[in-house]
Amino acid sequence: METRRGEEVDLNEEEEYDSPLRWRPSSDGGRTATSRFLIHPQNWWYVGWKHFIVIWAVYSSFFTPVEFGFFRGLPEDLFLLDIAGQLAFLIDIVLRFFVAYKDPHSHRLICDRNLIAIRYLKSRFVLDVLGCLPLDAIYKACKRNEAVRFLLWIRLSRALRVTEFFEELEKDIRINYLCTRIIKLFVVELYCTHTAACIFYYLATTLPPAKEGYTWIGSLKMGDYNYSQFREIDLWTRYITSLYFSIVTMATVGYGDIHAVNNREMVFIIIYISGDMILGAYLLGNMAALIVKGSKTERYRDKMTDLNRYMNKNKLGRQISKEIKSHVRLQYESSDSDTSVLQGIPASFRAKISQKLYEPYVKEVPLFKGCSLAFIKQIAIKVEEELFLPGEVIIEEGNIADQLYIVCHGTVVEDAGKSENESGKCVRTLERCSSLNEISVLCNIPVLDTVRVGELSKLLRVDKQSLKDILEVFFSDGRIILDNLLEGKEAYIHNKILESDITLHVEKHELEMALRLNSAVYNDDIYRVKRLVAAGVDPNKTDYDGRSPLHIAAIKGYEDIAQFLMQKGAIINLTDNHGNSPLLEAIKNGHDQVVSMLVEAGACLDMNNAGNCLCMAVAKGDLEFVTRVLANGINPNSKNYDLRTPLHIAAAEGFYSMSKLILEAGGSVFSKDRWGNTPLDEARVGGSKKLVKLLEDTISGADIVC
Repeated sequence: METRRGEEVDLNEEEEYDSPLRWRPSSDGGRTATSRFLIHPQNWWYVGWKHFIVIWAVYSSFFTPVEFGFFRGLPEDLFLLDIAGQLAFLIDIVLRFFVAYKDPHSHRLICDRNLIAIRYLKSRFVLDVLGCLPLDAIYKACKRNEAVRFLLWIRLSRALRVTEFFEELEKDIRINYLCTRIIKLFVVELYCTHTAACIFYYLATTLPPAKEGYTWIGSLKMGDYNYSQFREIDLWTRYITSLYFSIVTMATVGYGDIHAVNNREMVFIIIYISGDMILGAYLLGNMAALIVKGSKTERYRDKMTDLNRYMNKNKLGRQISKEIKSHVRLQYESSDSDTSVLQGIPASFRAKISQKLYEPYVKEVPLFKGCSLAFIKQIAIKVEEELFLPGEVIIEEGNIADQLYIVCHGTVVEDAGKSENESGKCVRTLERCSSLNEISVLCNIPVLDTVRVGELSKLLRVDKQSLKDILEVFFSDGRIILDNLLEGKEAYIHNKILESDITLHVEKHELEMALRLNSAVYNDDIYRVKRLVAAGVDPNKTDYDGRSPLHIAAIKGYEDIAQFLMQKGAIINLTDNHGNSPLLEAIKNGHDQVVSMLVEAGACLDMNNAGNCLCMAVAKGDLEFVTRVLANGINPNSKNYDLRTPLHIAAAEGFYSMSKLILEAGGSVFSKDRWGNTPLDEARVGGSKKLVKLLEDTISGADIVC
């Protein structure tokens, strides 16, 4: 089985890995075999190998300055020992291409061989390879060119391994922190003086033997002892003398018996003492920090010590103690991403940083699909990172959640509830950008499923109150979120959501804003209308009578407001609870300009009970209204509950002008009511001879056409 490209697995530093080189983590944090070599960084034999390499790194770091300064006259055994060390480092270079590493952002193991190789090639590979070159052979091949010997200093990069080793010791609560720090500071001071001592001696050897008296050691006399032929003195005495010179120079407490003689020595001492001032400040600062206990590592250790004491006192058990310590260790290692780091930065910059880091994740959350960009930005500002180890429970079934989580990295497992026909629970995996607890947070409904972490995961958290505060401002996004929440839900959950607080809150808010918008339209306050619509109020939201803002504008005849509402997407053919459309309202109230605007925009007159409406208007003698509705396409042969047309009513009432208007609009003289009477019959009963003649002429004209 091949390791997938970019595969990441969780890292639990408390777990022991005693498997051989062939190792591949599984998605649930376990281990499976693979045909390709892969080394877990916590494998017991690899940890032992790292300690073995640290020993060689300490030796190499101290021997390199000695080899550089005391090159002439070193025992052959030391060179053989150095060769053995170079072989160990070559083996370590090969192994590093197979060691999984922890991603600094997601804190998960990267197990892809290509990514491991690329990371190592970009970091230490070049220095490690150069440090393993046979520099002695190269020096001899270059005809003992002195400049080639300076390549030895490349090997000092191995001191970084010693630094990493001390950092691990400082985190280990089983080892006294004060002793570890003091030993580390002592090693730093010893290493600096040791390196300086070797350089002091090297400066003396660069002059020919005839000029030995013009060097610090060649001119040295200590009692009856003379260093004039210092190259013939044993190695140990030369080294101790050089180290003594280095220490008293650094501490500036020398007795004047050793001092610089030539210009090169003076220049180096100037540089050396300048650097010693920085080193002294470093040592004093660290000692002060040990006294006041101000370091992050020491605070972590104190917290772990208190936790151990608490867990032992209450006998919480090994498993719980292990999980708690692992979580605290993870939070300590990821503290660089904590929001506390940004506390001293102005709020505007913190907002920009949060948007840059988290907005891409918030945008992809299905719950926020379709929400405004401003709303997404506000959510991104409020979220906080939180890391969870494998197996940790985020929320248990039956609890009320007050935190909304978004999966950023990793895998979260949801134990879905079982149905009547199922014997157990089914497991559903929530991938990247999935949201957790949204129903419980928004609707105050107990969590239906237990949610736990499958792999080491980074989640984004936003608390319930912050989410509600944002929805108060961006109220139009509340309806979008509610619709997204209802999408694909079962009937039981669907009904629960509709009965919840969020639904009532959204509907109440929408109705309130609709009333405000209608009030602004009624008062002809176009500035307020524009401001409310820009704030997200739906121009099609209706009031308790089903009237939209466009209805109010049509009733009042406000042309500017009606034009603005139509530009913002107002539905022009929307009818209220009484069946009236904006066009009908404009016609009723005689606002011809509004009528023209609506007609041009595509409004059509589709009246509920058009026959009753027209018949009542004819009975009232409202010629102007009848003219307008007929001009806008209403059917002149619409019938009322008695099957009577507007022409029946006009003929019965003796309205000549009204009847002529209806006939010109296409009114039928042959239509019959439920008693079988035609408009001509109604006119004869009414006794209007002029109207009777009009109808008879119309009938005669229709017969001629036929």
